[in-house]
Amino acid sequence: MADGLLAGGGLGSEAMARDHERTGWAAEEEPAPLGKGLFEDEDSCSDCSNHDKPGTSLQSFVPEGKTHFPEMFQTSHLLFYERFRAYQDYILADCKASEVKEFTAEFLEKVLEPSGWRAVWHTNVFKVLVEITDVDFAALKAVVRLADPYLCESQVSTFTLECMKELLDLKEHQLPLQELWVVFDDSGAFDQTALAIEHIRFFYQNIWRSWDEEEEDEYDYFVRCVEPRLRLYVFGYQKNSNIQAKGIRPSGQKVTHVVSSTMTTGLLQSLVRDKLCPEPCKEEIEIQFHSDPLSAINACYEGDTVIVCPGRYVVHGTFSIADSIELEGYGLPDDIVIEKRGKGDTFVDCTGADIKISSIKFVQHDAVEGILIIHRGKTTLENCVLQCETTGVTVRTSAEFLMKNSDLYGAKGAGIEIYPGSKCTLSDNGIHHCKEGILIKDFLDEHYDIPKITMVNNVIHNNEGYGVVLVKPTIFSDLQENAQDETEENKTFKVQTSGEADVAERVDLEELIECATGKMELYARADLSEQVEGNCEIVNELVAASTQKGQLKKKRLSELGITQADDNLMSQEMFVSIVGNQFKWNGKGSFGTFLF
Repeated sequence: MADGLLAGGGLGSEAMARDHERTGWAAEEEPAPLGKGLFEDEDSCSDCSNHDKPGTSLQSFVPEGKTHFPEMFQTSHLLFYERFRAYQDYILADCKASEVKEFTAEFLEKVLEPSGWRAVWHTNVFKVLVEITDVDFAALKAVVRLADPYLCESQVSTFTLECMKELLDLKEHQLPLQELWVVFDDSGAFDQTALAIEHIRFFYQNIWRSWDEEEEDEYDYFVRCVEPRLRLYVFGYQKNSNIQAKGIRPSGQKVTHVVSSTMTTGLLQSLVRDKLCPEPCKEEIEIQFHSDPLSAINACYEGDTVIVCPGRYVVHGTFSIADSIELEGYGLPDDIVIEKRGKGDTFVDCTGADIKISSIKFVQHDAVEGILIIHRGKTTLENCVLQCETTGVTVRTSAEFLMKNSDLYGAKGAGIEIYPGSKCTLSDNGIHHCKEGILIKDFLDEHYDIPKITMVNNVIHNNEGYGVVLVKPTIFSDLQENAQDETEENKTFKVQTSGEADVAERVDLEELIECATGKMELYARADLSEQVEGNCEIVNELVAASTQKGQLKKKRLSELGITQADDNLMSQEMFVSIVGNQFKWNGKGSFGTFLF
């Protein structure tokens, strides 16, 4: 039934077809051949034996200690991006929280062998060998019977054969799939069964929360819950580039790197005239030539410049930029296209103090990581096009990102993710056809600094969800409701309008906000259009959130006996400029909040 669907330990895309109406899986008429497992860990532990035999692509492991139990499939060492891909593309897809069990059952029905395999029923108290006779896919349970001969190990001596039979009778011989560890079989017939159960076990042990179904059901469950939990809560996964900056070249010379698949005399003359020596050169310039941009980036030292000539370049590695360099296209971005292929890596990874990228189109294919991550330092992106595959740009804590006159689209998550304590300036950009336009991460925790955000004259349109989304904890909404009971002296912001606005029925908030030491001022004009109203909504929500953060901190200080906090201690500076942005045709509106 399920042969070839999870070819080689990976969930083979060639063997599964997605139904446009709904996520579904279908076995091909001829099963895809099994190759080396994508989930195979080359540095596997000593108790794992690699069975290099035809048929299976997975490893096995022997339970620790003196045991009579058979070997079991080793499936616990899957990599982050392999789990990511399984949940995103094959199990959950775009389901809502209330649909998780239904989607999971449908997935299992396509890939799980319904009978004929053995497993170890493993609990905190005992483990016992069982045989599977049927599977109740809707209940995510297997129908089992005790294996013959009876094999059981327990921390207590009370689990005799009769006791175990009685226990199974009470359970009507149905056991949760996540409690079963599939016995190893080198034929390959049960590889997919073992992997599918591993994904189910991992999901319900580490990702699923009992309250998920109680939350709003209009969001994509994978984007909202699975991905962040997979990254942060489960793996502690916040990828930090370990690439070290080279610093200044030992000779002290700065180099200009020219990238071109072919070089002609005409192109070289144009480069000399426009880029290499636009004015009479006062000193010699060292030039290095490269056929691909990745080799040029890798050859850079502090202060170098990379000029990419028109052409289409395909790279399979990550642009890890740790020094302050300039990467610029020679021409229009549609004429200088860099495509990234391959799973598991970010396209552009920035840690340099001052990086400038301009006039290039970046195209991402078959990706798991985002197209650009700024871990620290400042990165400026100007006149670029970003065709995303998963998330778009991620601005990490303490990083600074400036994006001007650029176009970003296609992200399955957020076009731009802004983390607490970061600085993000967006000017004259288009952000469109993403799951969400811009996502501002929760910054209410006392350990987080408020991000500094500037948005000027951007057009945020045709995104599936909101134009801008603020993520915040559920407790915040409760505190917001209670905020109305605060006295006037405890309110931390005020609204000021000009005299002309006094006679206007609706005011246009001048989108300049300064929130320092818990205070803000709003300057207003008249004639508020529907598009500009989105600017005000974003501003008000961000200010309310920062205000609430100040109140939470004041409350904590009060509990510590500090009744009057020093202004410097209480200061949570936040400068937000929201000016002239247009929000059009976003599926759920210009602005929304997501509570977790």
